[in-house]
Amino acid sequence: MDTKLLELLVCPVTKGPLEFDRERQELISRSARLAYPVRDGIPVLLENEARTVTDDELGL
Repeated sequence: MDTKLLELLVCPVTKGPLEFDRERQELISRSARLAYPVRDGIPVLLENEARTVTDDELGL
């Protein structure tokens, strides 16, 4: 994931920052508790495509 692109992207739900999880190929929105998939290098920022992130995954 290009770091410049990551700086421009925000969560479509909260408009907050996203963190890239390289291992899972997901963009994480901590405030929305959602993980958006990155498929073939393209972020899929659709709420219905995101999965819910657990407290353990967030380190809470």
